[in-house]
Amino acid sequence: MKFIRFTDLCQQGEVAGKRVFIRADLNVPLNDAGEITEDTRIRASLPAIEQALNAGAAVMVTSHLGRPTEGGEAGPNESLAPVAQRLAELLGRPVPLRTQWVDGVQVQPGEVVLLENTRLNPGEKKNTPELAQKLAALTDIFVHDAFGTAHRAEASTYGIAEYAPIASAGPLLAAEIDAISQALSQPRRPLVAIVAGSKVSTKLTILRSLADKVDELIVGGGIANTFMLAADLPIGKSIVETSLVDEAKAIIALMQERGAQVPIPVDVVVAKTFAADAPATVKAATEVADDDLILDIGPQTAAKLAAQLQSAGTIVWNGPVGVFEFAAFENGTRTIAQAIASSPAFSIAGGGDTLAAIAKYGIEADIGYISTGGGAFLEVLEGKVLPAFEILEKRHAA
Repeated sequence: MKFIRFTDLCQQGEVAGKRVFIRADLNVPLNDAGEITEDTRIRASLPAIEQALNAGAAVMVTSHLGRPTEGGEAGPNESLAPVAQRLAELLGRPVPLRTQWVDGVQVQPGEVVLLENTRLNPGEKKNTPELAQKLAALTDIFVHDAFGTAHRAEASTYGIAEYAPIASAGPLLAAEIDAISQALSQPRRPLVAIVAGSKVSTKLTILRSLADKVDELIVGGGIANTFMLAADLPIGKSIVETSLVDEAKAIIALMQERGAQVPIPVDVVVAKTFAADAPATVKAATEVADDDLILDIGPQTAAKLAAQLQSAGTIVWNGPVGVFEFAAFENGTRTIAQAIASSPAFSIAGGGDTLAAIAKYGIEADIGYISTGGGAFLEVLEGKVLPAFEILEKRHAA
Protein backbone atom coordinates (compact mmCIF):
# COMPACT_ATOMS: atom_id res chain seq x y z
CA MET A 1 0.00 0.00 0.00
CA LYS A 2 1.19 3.50 -0.84
CA PHE A 3 0.78 6.48 1.48
CA ILE A 4 2.52 9.73 2.36
CA ARG A 5 4.95 9.28 5.25
CA PHE A 6 5.35 12.21 7.63
CA THR A 7 8.98 11.21 8.16
CA ASP A 8 9.61 11.77 4.44
CA LEU A 9 7.94 15.19 4.54
CA CYS A 10 10.25 16.19 7.39
CA GLN A 11 13.34 14.94 5.60
CA GLN A 12 12.31 16.78 2.41
CA GLY A 13 12.03 20.08 4.26
CA GLU A 14 8.30 20.43 3.65
CA VAL A 15 7.29 20.88 7.30
CA ALA A 16 9.12 24.03 8.46
CA GLY A 17 6.71 26.79 9.45
CA LYS A 18 3.68 24.58 8.72
CA ARG A 19 0.76 23.86 11.02
CA VAL A 20 0.89 20.16 11.82
CA PHE A 21 -2.11 18.38 13.37
CA ILE A 22 -1.19 15.01 14.92
CA ARG A 23 -3.93 12.55 15.84
CA ALA A 24 -2.23 10.42 18.48
CA ASP A 25 -3.52 7.63 20.71
CA LEU A 26 -3.11 8.99 24.22
CA ASN A 27 -5.96 6.97 25.73
CA VAL A 28 -3.98 5.94 28.81
CA PRO A 29 -5.30 4.35 32.02
CA LEU A 30 -5.90 6.69 34.97
CA ASN A 31 -6.51 5.82 38.62
CA ASP A 32 -9.26 7.31 40.79
CA ALA A 33 -7.01 10.25 41.59
CA GLY A 34 -6.67 11.05 37.88
CA GLU A 35 -3.04 9.90 37.74
CA ILE A 36 -1.60 8.03 34.77
CA THR A 37 -0.83 4.44 35.74
CA GLU A 38 0.83 3.34 32.48
CA ASP A 39 2.24 5.70 29.83
CA THR A 40 3.29 3.40 26.96
CA ARG A 41 0.96 5.11 24.50
CA ILE A 42 2.27 8.56 25.43
CA ARG A 43 5.86 7.45 24.94
CA ALA A 44 4.92 5.82 21.63
CA SER A 45 3.56 9.17 20.40
CA LEU A 46 6.83 11.04 21.00
CA PRO A 47 8.63 10.32 17.69
CA ALA A 48 5.95 12.03 15.58
CA ILE A 49 5.81 15.05 17.89
CA GLU A 50 9.59 15.37 18.07
CA GLN A 51 9.92 15.02 14.29
CA ALA A 52 7.45 17.86 13.80
CA LEU A 53 9.13 20.11 16.37
CA ASN A 54 12.61 19.43 15.05
CA ALA A 55 11.39 20.27 11.55
CA GLY A 56 10.17 23.68 12.75
CA ALA A 57 6.42 23.07 12.67
CA ALA A 58 3.67 24.58 14.79
CA VAL A 59 2.41 21.39 16.39
CA MET A 60 -1.09 20.47 17.56
CA VAL A 61 -1.74 17.07 19.12
CA THR A 62 -5.05 15.54 20.11
CA SER A 63 -6.53 12.23 21.18
CA HIS A 64 -9.60 10.70 22.74
CA LEU A 65 -9.62 9.61 26.39
CA GLY A 66 -12.36 7.54 27.94
CA ARG A 67 -15.95 7.87 26.77
CA PRO A 68 -17.01 11.50 27.23
CA THR A 69 -20.33 12.96 26.12
CA GLU A 70 -20.08 14.97 22.91
CA GLY A 71 -20.84 18.61 23.47
CA GLY A 72 -20.32 18.34 27.22
CA GLU A 73 -17.50 19.00 29.62
CA ALA A 74 -14.73 16.56 30.40
CA GLY A 75 -15.78 14.43 33.35
CA PRO A 76 -13.54 12.58 35.82
CA ASN A 77 -10.70 10.88 33.95
CA GLU A 78 -11.82 12.35 30.62
CA SER A 79 -9.55 15.39 30.42
CA LEU A 80 -6.16 15.22 28.74
CA ALA A 81 -4.68 17.48 31.46
CA PRO A 82 -2.61 14.65 33.03
CA VAL A 83 -1.42 13.69 29.56
CA ALA A 84 -0.29 17.28 28.88
CA GLN A 85 1.72 17.21 32.09
CA ARG A 86 3.35 13.88 31.22
CA LEU A 87 4.10 15.00 27.66
CA ALA A 88 5.78 18.13 29.02
CA GLU A 89 7.97 15.97 31.27
CA LEU A 90 8.94 13.64 28.45
CA LEU A 91 9.56 16.39 25.88
CA GLY A 92 11.29 18.71 28.32
CA ARG A 93 9.20 21.69 27.24
CA PRO A 94 5.81 23.26 28.05
CA VAL A 95 2.76 21.53 26.56
CA PRO A 96 -0.25 23.76 27.27
CA LEU A 97 -3.70 22.18 27.11
CA ARG A 98 -6.16 24.05 24.89
CA THR A 99 -9.92 23.74 25.30
CA GLN A 100 -12.65 24.96 22.91
CA TRP A 101 -10.14 24.69 20.10
CA VAL A 102 -12.20 23.68 17.08
CA ASP A 103 -12.64 27.24 15.76
CA GLY A 104 -8.97 28.17 16.01
CA VAL A 105 -5.65 27.38 17.70
CA GLN A 106 -2.82 29.80 18.43
CA VAL A 107 0.52 28.01 18.19
CA GLN A 108 3.83 29.19 16.82
CA PRO A 109 6.49 27.24 14.89
CA GLY A 110 8.64 25.31 17.36
CA GLU A 111 5.77 25.08 19.87
CA VAL A 112 3.45 22.22 20.72
CA VAL A 113 -0.03 22.33 22.26
CA LEU A 114 -2.33 19.53 23.32
CA LEU A 115 -5.95 19.89 22.23
CA GLU A 116 -8.52 18.68 24.76
CA ASN A 117 -10.28 15.32 24.29
CA THR A 118 -11.46 15.28 20.69
CA ARG A 119 -14.52 13.20 21.53
CA LEU A 120 -16.00 16.17 23.37
CA ASN A 121 -16.59 17.76 19.94
CA PRO A 122 -20.12 17.26 18.53
CA GLY A 123 -19.91 15.21 15.37
CA GLU A 124 -16.61 13.46 16.19
CA LYS A 125 -17.83 9.87 16.32
CA LYS A 126 -20.28 10.29 13.42
CA ASN A 127 -17.60 12.03 11.35
CA THR A 128 -19.81 14.92 10.30
CA PRO A 129 -18.49 16.94 7.34
CA GLU A 130 -18.97 20.16 9.32
CA LEU A 131 -16.57 19.10 12.07
CA ALA A 132 -14.15 17.37 9.69
CA GLN A 133 -13.82 20.54 7.61
CA LYS A 134 -13.25 22.68 10.70
CA LEU A 135 -10.48 20.35 11.86
CA ALA A 136 -8.89 20.36 8.41
CA ALA A 137 -8.93 24.17 8.37
CA LEU A 138 -6.62 24.17 11.41
CA THR A 139 -3.77 22.46 9.62
CA ASP A 140 -1.45 22.35 6.64
CA ILE A 141 -0.40 18.75 7.29
CA PHE A 142 -2.49 16.10 9.00
CA VAL A 143 -0.58 13.25 10.65
CA HIS A 144 -2.47 10.08 11.59
CA ASP A 145 -0.35 8.32 14.21
CA ALA A 146 -3.00 6.43 16.19
CA PHE A 147 -3.21 2.84 14.99
CA GLY A 148 -5.48 2.01 17.92
CA THR A 149 -8.18 4.17 16.25
CA ALA A 150 -7.39 3.19 12.65
CA HIS A 151 -10.48 0.97 12.47
CA ARG A 152 -12.80 3.90 13.23
CA ALA A 153 -13.91 6.48 10.68
CA GLU A 154 -14.25 9.51 12.96
CA ALA A 155 -13.77 13.21 12.29
CA SER A 156 -10.27 13.35 13.80
CA THR A 157 -9.13 10.10 12.19
CA TYR A 158 -10.83 10.01 8.79
CA GLY A 159 -12.77 13.17 8.02
CA ILE A 160 -9.83 15.51 8.60
CA ALA A 161 -7.73 13.34 6.28
CA GLU A 162 -10.29 13.89 3.51
CA TYR A 163 -10.08 17.67 3.66
CA ALA A 164 -6.60 18.55 4.96
CA PRO A 165 -4.16 19.91 2.32
CA ILE A 166 -1.83 16.96 3.05
CA ALA A 167 -2.73 13.73 4.88
CA SER A 168 0.14 11.54 6.06
CA ALA A 169 0.95 8.57 8.26
CA GLY A 170 3.05 9.24 11.35
CA PRO A 171 6.01 6.98 12.20
CA LEU A 172 3.97 4.77 14.52
CA LEU A 173 1.14 4.19 12.04
CA ALA A 174 3.59 3.73 9.17
CA ALA A 175 5.44 1.07 11.17
CA GLU A 176 2.15 -0.75 11.81
CA ILE A 177 1.27 -0.69 8.11
CA ASP A 178 4.74 -1.95 7.15
CA ALA A 179 4.68 -4.74 9.75
CA ILE A 180 1.19 -5.91 8.83
CA SER A 181 2.07 -5.90 5.13
CA GLN A 182 5.21 -7.90 5.82
CA ALA A 183 3.31 -10.43 7.93
CA LEU A 184 0.17 -10.90 5.85
CA SER A 185 0.66 -9.47 2.36
CA GLN A 186 4.22 -10.55 1.62
CA PRO A 187 5.10 -13.12 4.28
CA ARG A 188 8.13 -15.35 4.41
CA ARG A 189 6.87 -18.91 4.47
CA PRO A 190 5.88 -20.93 6.37
CA LEU A 191 3.34 -18.44 7.77
CA VAL A 192 2.13 -19.53 11.21
CA ALA A 193 -0.74 -17.86 13.07
CA ILE A 194 -1.51 -18.34 16.74
CA VAL A 195 -5.08 -17.40 17.62
CA ALA A 196 -6.28 -17.98 21.15
CA GLY A 197 -9.06 -16.82 23.39
CA SER A 198 -12.06 -18.02 25.31
CA LYS A 199 -14.52 -18.23 22.41
CA VAL A 200 -14.46 -19.24 18.75
CA SER A 201 -17.38 -16.89 18.06
CA THR A 202 -15.40 -13.75 18.91
CA LYS A 203 -12.61 -14.69 16.50
CA LEU A 204 -14.51 -16.75 13.94
CA THR A 205 -13.99 -14.31 11.07
CA ILE A 206 -10.29 -14.12 11.93
CA LEU A 207 -9.98 -17.91 11.84
CA ARG A 208 -11.82 -18.09 8.51
CA SER A 209 -9.67 -15.38 6.98
CA LEU A 210 -6.40 -16.86 8.20
CA ALA A 211 -7.40 -20.36 7.07
CA ASP A 212 -7.03 -19.09 3.49
CA LYS A 213 -3.57 -17.61 4.10
CA VAL A 214 -1.53 -19.47 6.70
CA ASP A 215 0.45 -22.70 6.56
CA GLU A 216 -0.29 -23.53 10.18
CA LEU A 217 -3.08 -22.26 12.42
CA ILE A 218 -2.39 -22.83 16.10
CA VAL A 219 -5.48 -22.42 18.28
CA GLY A 220 -5.39 -22.07 22.05
CA GLY A 221 -7.50 -21.36 25.10
CA GLY A 222 -11.22 -22.01 24.88
CA ILE A 223 -10.96 -21.94 21.08
CA ALA A 224 -8.75 -25.05 21.20
CA ASN A 225 -11.42 -26.87 23.22
CA THR A 226 -13.93 -26.39 20.41
CA PHE A 227 -11.41 -27.74 17.90
CA MET A 228 -10.62 -30.67 20.18
CA LEU A 229 -14.32 -31.51 20.30
CA ALA A 230 -14.38 -31.26 16.51
CA ALA A 231 -11.58 -33.84 16.50
CA ASP A 232 -13.73 -36.16 18.70
CA LEU A 233 -11.59 -35.62 21.80
CA PRO A 234 -13.07 -35.36 25.32
CA ILE A 235 -12.95 -31.92 26.94
CA GLY A 236 -14.71 -32.56 30.27
CA LYS A 237 -16.42 -29.47 31.62
CA SER A 238 -14.09 -27.05 29.81
CA ILE A 239 -15.40 -23.91 28.19
CA VAL A 240 -16.60 -24.77 24.69
CA GLU A 241 -18.99 -23.62 21.98
CA THR A 242 -20.73 -26.76 20.79
CA SER A 243 -22.74 -24.82 18.20
CA LEU A 244 -19.50 -24.00 16.38
CA VAL A 245 -18.02 -27.49 16.22
CA ASP A 246 -19.10 -27.84 12.59
CA GLU A 247 -17.42 -24.51 11.83
CA ALA A 248 -14.22 -25.79 13.44
CA LYS A 249 -14.43 -28.96 11.35
CA ALA A 250 -14.85 -26.83 8.21
CA ILE A 251 -11.75 -24.78 9.05
CA ILE A 252 -9.73 -27.96 9.67
CA ALA A 253 -10.93 -29.37 6.33
CA LEU A 254 -10.13 -26.13 4.49
CA MET A 255 -6.61 -26.13 5.88
CA GLN A 256 -6.11 -29.79 4.97
CA GLU A 257 -7.23 -29.15 1.39
CA ARG A 258 -4.44 -26.58 1.12
CA GLY A 259 -1.89 -28.94 2.62
CA ALA A 260 -1.89 -26.85 5.81
CA GLN A 261 -2.82 -27.89 9.33
CA VAL A 262 -4.50 -27.01 12.61
CA PRO A 263 -2.42 -28.84 15.26
CA ILE A 264 -4.70 -30.43 17.85
CA PRO A 265 -3.25 -30.82 21.39
CA VAL A 266 -1.95 -34.29 22.22
CA ASP A 267 -1.79 -33.51 25.93
CA VAL A 268 -3.33 -30.90 28.22
CA VAL A 269 -3.12 -29.56 31.76
CA VAL A 270 -6.36 -29.94 33.70
CA ALA A 271 -7.83 -29.04 37.08
CA LYS A 272 -11.10 -29.69 38.83
CA THR A 273 -11.73 -25.98 39.54
CA PHE A 274 -10.76 -22.67 37.96
CA ALA A 275 -8.43 -21.30 40.60
CA ALA A 276 -4.81 -20.25 40.93
CA ASP A 277 -4.23 -22.83 43.66
CA ALA A 278 -6.09 -25.68 41.96
CA PRO A 279 -3.94 -28.83 41.66
CA ALA A 280 -2.75 -29.20 38.05
CA THR A 281 -2.58 -32.56 36.28
CA VAL A 282 -1.06 -33.34 32.88
CA LYS A 283 -3.19 -35.76 30.87
CA ALA A 284 -3.19 -37.18 27.37
CA ALA A 285 -5.80 -35.39 25.27
CA THR A 286 -7.70 -38.70 25.00
CA GLU A 287 -7.96 -39.10 28.77
CA VAL A 288 -9.71 -35.92 29.92
CA ALA A 289 -12.33 -36.82 32.56
CA ASP A 290 -15.90 -35.54 32.62
CA ASP A 291 -15.17 -33.26 35.60
CA ASP A 292 -11.87 -31.88 34.24
CA LEU A 293 -11.27 -28.28 33.16
CA ILE A 294 -8.61 -27.84 30.46
CA LEU A 295 -6.58 -24.77 31.46
CA ASP A 296 -3.42 -25.15 29.34
CA ILE A 297 -1.82 -27.19 26.61
CA GLY A 298 0.41 -29.97 27.89
CA PRO A 299 4.23 -30.01 27.81
CA GLN A 300 4.39 -32.44 24.89
CA THR A 301 2.10 -30.25 22.79
CA ALA A 302 3.97 -27.10 23.83
CA ALA A 303 7.33 -28.64 22.88
CA LYS A 304 5.98 -29.81 19.52
CA LEU A 305 4.57 -26.37 18.68
CA ALA A 306 7.76 -24.65 19.85
CA ALA A 307 9.80 -26.82 17.47
CA GLN A 308 7.49 -25.94 14.59
CA LEU A 309 7.82 -22.22 15.36
CA GLN A 310 11.59 -22.50 14.97
CA SER A 311 11.14 -23.32 11.29
CA ALA A 312 8.53 -20.62 10.60
CA GLY A 313 9.21 -17.72 8.27
CA THR A 314 6.53 -15.44 9.69
CA ILE A 315 4.55 -15.67 12.95
CA VAL A 316 1.35 -13.78 13.77
CA TRP A 317 0.41 -14.06 17.46
CA ASN A 318 -2.88 -13.10 19.06
CA GLY A 319 -3.71 -14.60 22.43
CA PRO A 320 -2.15 -16.79 25.16
CA VAL A 321 -2.75 -20.54 24.81
CA GLY A 322 -3.67 -21.12 28.46
CA VAL A 323 -4.50 -19.41 31.74
CA PHE A 324 -1.02 -17.91 31.95
CA GLU A 325 -2.02 -15.68 34.87
CA PHE A 326 -1.96 -18.82 37.08
CA ALA A 327 1.54 -20.25 37.62
CA ALA A 328 0.38 -23.84 37.35
CA PHE A 329 -1.14 -23.22 33.92
CA GLU A 330 1.37 -20.88 32.29
CA ASN A 331 3.84 -23.37 30.83
CA GLY A 332 2.16 -23.51 27.43
CA THR A 333 2.08 -19.76 26.94
CA ARG A 334 5.60 -19.32 28.34
CA THR A 335 6.97 -22.03 26.03
CA ILE A 336 5.23 -20.54 22.98
CA ALA A 337 6.38 -17.01 23.90
CA GLN A 338 10.00 -18.10 24.32
CA ALA A 339 9.85 -20.08 21.08
CA ILE A 340 8.61 -17.03 19.18
CA ALA A 341 11.31 -14.91 20.79
CA SER A 342 14.07 -17.32 19.73
CA SER A 343 12.66 -18.09 16.28
CA PRO A 344 14.42 -16.53 13.26
CA ALA A 345 10.94 -15.76 11.87
CA PHE A 346 9.55 -12.24 11.55
CA SER A 347 6.94 -12.02 14.31
CA ILE A 348 4.08 -9.60 14.85
CA ALA A 349 1.98 -9.72 18.02
CA GLY A 350 -1.10 -7.83 19.16
CA GLY A 351 -3.99 -7.87 21.61
CA GLY A 352 -4.11 -6.95 25.30
CA ASP A 353 -3.54 -10.43 26.75
CA THR A 354 -0.76 -11.08 24.27
CA LEU A 355 1.02 -7.88 25.27
CA ALA A 356 0.62 -8.86 28.93
CA ALA A 357 2.27 -12.22 28.23
CA ILE A 358 5.09 -10.55 26.30
CA ALA A 359 5.71 -8.23 29.24
CA LYS A 360 5.51 -11.07 31.78
CA TYR A 361 8.19 -13.09 30.02
CA GLY A 362 10.36 -10.09 29.13
CA ILE A 363 10.59 -10.78 25.40
CA GLU A 364 9.65 -7.35 24.04
CA ALA A 365 13.00 -6.90 22.32
CA ASP A 366 12.72 -10.29 20.61
CA ILE A 367 9.35 -9.75 18.89
CA GLY A 368 9.65 -8.35 15.38
CA TYR A 369 6.76 -5.93 15.88
CA ILE A 370 4.34 -5.40 18.75
CA SER A 371 1.10 -3.85 17.55
CA THR A 372 -0.29 -0.97 19.58
CA GLY A 373 -3.89 -1.49 18.49
CA GLY A 374 -6.22 -4.11 19.94
CA GLY A 375 -9.41 -3.82 17.89
CA ALA A 376 -7.57 -2.50 14.84
CA PHE A 377 -5.12 -5.41 14.91
CA LEU A 378 -7.97 -7.93 15.08
CA GLU A 379 -9.79 -6.28 12.17
CA VAL A 380 -6.66 -6.48 10.05
CA LEU A 381 -6.42 -10.20 10.85
CA GLU A 382 -10.04 -10.51 9.75
CA GLY A 383 -9.00 -9.21 6.36
CA LYS A 384 -10.74 -5.86 6.68
CA VAL A 385 -9.39 -2.69 5.11
CA LEU A 386 -9.11 -0.18 7.94
CA PRO A 387 -10.60 3.27 7.28
CA ALA A 388 -7.31 4.99 8.14
CA PHE A 389 -5.43 2.90 5.60
CA GLU A 390 -8.10 3.48 2.98
CA ILE A 391 -8.17 7.29 3.21
CA LEU A 392 -4.38 7.64 3.40
CA GLU A 393 -4.00 5.50 0.30
CA LYS A 394 -6.70 7.51 -1.46
CA ARG A 395 -5.03 10.82 -0.59
CA HIS A 396 -1.67 9.51 -1.79
CA ALA A 397 -3.19 8.69 -5.16
CA ALA A 398 -5.00 12.03 -5.48
